[in-house]
Amino acid sequence: MPAKRLSTAFDSVTLYGHDPDPRPDIYGKVGNSGVSVATLDDMKVLYSGFDLCDPSTSVSMTINGPAPTILAMFFNTAIDQQIDKFRADNGREPTDTEVAKIKAWVLANVRGTVQADILKEDQGQNTCIFSTEFSLKVMGDIQEYFVHHNVRNFYSVSISGYHIAEAGANPISQLAFTLANGFTYVEAYLARGMHIDDFAPNLSFFFSNGMDPEYTVLGRVARRIWAVAMRDKYGANERSQKLKYHIQTSGRSLHAQEIAFNDIRTTLQALIAIYDNCNSLHTNAYDEAITTPTEESVRRAMAIQLIINREWGLAKNENPNQGAFIIEELTELVEEAVLAEFERIAERGGVLGAMETGYQRGKIQDESLHYEMLKHTGELPIIGVNTFRNPHGDPIPESLELARSTEEEKQSQLQRLRDFHARHAHEAPAMLQRLKQAVIDNRNVFEVLMDAVRCCSLGQITQALFEVGGQYRRNM
Repeated sequence: MPAKRLSTAFDSVTLYGHDPDPRPDIYGKVGNSGVSVATLDDMKVLYSGFDLCDPSTSVSMTINGPAPTILAMFFNTAIDQQIDKFRADNGREPTDTEVAKIKAWVLANVRGTVQADILKEDQGQNTCIFSTEFSLKVMGDIQEYFVHHNVRNFYSVSISGYHIAEAGANPISQLAFTLANGFTYVEAYLARGMHIDDFAPNLSFFFSNGMDPEYTVLGRVARRIWAVAMRDKYGANERSQKLKYHIQTSGRSLHAQEIAFNDIRTTLQALIAIYDNCNSLHTNAYDEAITTPTEESVRRAMAIQLIINREWGLAKNENPNQGAFIIEELTELVEEAVLAEFERIAERGGVLGAMETGYQRGKIQDESLHYEMLKHTGELPIIGVNTFRNPHGDPIPESLELARSTEEEKQSQLQRLRDFHARHAHEAPAMLQRLKQAVIDNRNVFEVLMDAVRCCSLGQITQALFEVGGQYRRNM
């Protein structure tokens, strides 16, 4: 089944690097909101029916702390798909040489993005599981693996402002913190001896679009700052200067009151994203304020994009706002504000130094509190929420469809995990020891993970890496 775009959100059990557990008192129980993946077998079930190497298929994975392990599972799934196809076409097992060629071809052709942004996790979200230093090291290992294996069509990180904005940051802080994080990755990879043009094209960005005017020029400011820095500071080529970014409409702007109005806000946010030439776009479903989206609400969210792209005449022109006074003035003002924030970060020792004092997290929390205060006082008018309220009250839906895993689905995954552990009981201990030794010897951890996921589960790998890489502890 060919597919254009596949987006995968994982449940909290997976996000924290655990295996599922049937006991309700254990943290690693089977989750509901998002996909649970603990083994290579789970990953194969998840993407069964999709050709991951079809040139029209691109897979985005929202995963951060355990991203290296999940990415290794994904690559192995794509490789095994092609090996299975070889068996079916040739009626025999491929030789070792043929397997090596298949692997090289898959890595050169598979398309997609893994989020893997550990800096924004510390600053704005909470799924850090390993120490920041170790996480940065393994992110560098992934990119180094990409360079050595010619992985050109997959983004090794999605440097994410979206979650910084969702945590409460205003558009200036979202953009400044995100770009600063991007430059921190650049410096870290350069320090590893990689060349700027070997890794910069594998970096992507992810922003939120809200209702504030600054969002109208967020993309163009990001591209200007990135391109100038890449060209003038790092001597990067033209391809490396091009910032690629994804937009998701604001989850924080969705409200349970007058829930049908959410589509109106999402439409406007999508419109400015398209006018600003985002590379890809996700439109939120109107009911995400209260539940996992239903099939009907997702279709409506998709219709927003389709109508803008296929029916809205002005959107057929690139940069339709180009040259407007307000757009040019906003661009200058937002860029100036972002560069001023860069100076405040630099005064605190750069991104990592500022993180040690909790600067980014504190600023995000202050801005979140300010936003909530304006909302509750009514100074920030939100139609149907704090002004122009429905005189008949908020209608209660007659029925509300909640997306939940069935008991059969939960038991199916638990059985797969038991079978996987039993099948690899003899080889897993040696592989886990090999993984730990790679960390101790400062070798490329991702190279070993590509082998480890074939016989070890996510929880086993996470525990092994905790022992040698350190567990995350927030600075207070």
